Amino acid sequence: MVRSRGGESLVVAVLLVLAGCGGFVANGVDGGADLSTATETATPPTATPDAGSSGAANGTLEVHFINVGQSVATLLVSPDNETMLIDSGDFTDDGEYVLQYLDRQGIDRIDHFVVSHNDADHIGGNAAVIRRYETEKNGVGAVYDPGIAASTQTYERYLDAVEAHDVTLYETREGDRIPFAGVKTTVLGPPEPYLENAARNENSIVLRIEHGETSFLFTGDAEDDQEAYLVETYGSGLRSTVLKAGHHGSASSTGGPLLDAADPRTVVVSSAYDSQYGHPDNETLGRLAARSIPTYWTATHGDTVLISNGTAVTISTQQEAPTDPLSLRSGGPIAPGTTDPFQPRATYLARSSPPTDTPVATDGGTPTENTSGDLVIDRVRADAAGDDRDNLNDEYVVFRNAGADPLAMGGWTVADEAGHTYTVPDGFTLEPDATVTLHTGSGTDTDTDLYWGSGRPIWNNGGDTVTVTDADNETVLERSY
Repeated sequence: MVRSRGGESLVVAVLLVLAGCGGFVANGVDGGADLSTATETATPPTATPDAGSSGAANGTLEVHFINVGQSVATLLVSPDNETMLIDSGDFTDDGEYVLQYLDRQGIDRIDHFVVSHNDADHIGGNAAVIRRYETEKNGVGAVYDPGIAASTQTYERYLDAVEAHDVTLYETREGDRIPFAGVKTTVLGPPEPYLENAARNENSIVLRIEHGETSFLFTGDAEDDQEAYLVETYGSGLRSTVLKAGHHGSASSTGGPLLDAADPRTVVVSSAYDSQYGHPDNETLGRLAARSIPTYWTATHGDTVLISNGTAVTISTQQEAPTDPLSLRSGGPIAPGTTDPFQPRATYLARSSPPTDTPVATDGGTPTENTSGDLVIDRVRADAAGDDRDNLNDEYVVFRNAGADPLAMGGWTVADEAGHTYTVPDGFTLEPDATVTLHTGSGTDTDTDLYWGSGRPIWNNGGDTVTVTDADNETVLERSY
């Protein structure tokens, strides 16, 4: 390998596809350093992601958000059983929580080690992970780094480990290729030239990963400038089923324009419960709440695993906790390293799924065919947090207008298998691509939230059927879960 100084440009390279193994088991101090890379050059593919389906999906893609406190580390296992690790936690942990989690999941090789940027809270375990996998397991295929140095001992130890074990390291920029087998991976950042005088956060490696019709957007610690670049460059091409909140949910990240472009079904935040920085910031949570985006927080949900079958993403967490962004902090903390088992919490459909032949998003169960035309169900939450009877408004159904025209729903009825019925208020209209959440309990109706007014739970936790009929008593939607 050819060595170059840490702040200098590196040469982009292409890798051979490297096999790995793994699976989801359900039940600083200042100092300088050099940066190394291979010399084989490559022609980058087009950087523009496909906003729609990337084709038929085989197998499942697993995305594991590891609870590492005020930090982030994400494990991905592709349908072809290759592995990718994005970041490795804070320097104070020296990779402890990440390595424990990888061991519990039986991961014996890391095919792709992506460094979103070189802040010490993202590369804290890099040296330990590389040493462990190069000396005790089946190695690290390659490391992908945005190429902007940091003046910390954590960064120096990371590069020393790369050199000591002769691990291939690539400076990775917008348009480069990471050959993660079984899925489509697009590198959207950092651009050339770097943004904001090469500020590390604003030049994070940004990845969009597609499996069938589902997609995941990882933005590192991108803040307002890099987010603005992404929105201006890719627009609706950012649309994704799942978004990892930028910069641990800080106020300067996960901004309105990015949320509107990505239009995620759900968001995951990785930060400490008692974050000294106030992460996630109330301003960010307000933006998520205004868009009715269910949000998972590693500090209260624990390790969070998302499994995509190509048309929907199922989320399992260690601990049940609120997903309403404004109620996020009411959940109890769960310590990093906790080994509690996972339980499925919800399933979210791909944004690009057509309104016909689309499975229902539920807290578990079997999807059925959609007969509704433009009205679709994005999610059924049948099992409210805690005692269902004490938390009726956390039991709900989310409807979406998947058509191009407004749906005048006044007088329509929603019913369960037992014959309980709710009538939509006169004059209610659901705009194209808008959603409305029908809560079981009581409240004040708005354009985005309706209330059944029931004094008891409606939806059966073990499975039920949602039937919607129009004002002429014609069935427009019947979906079982």
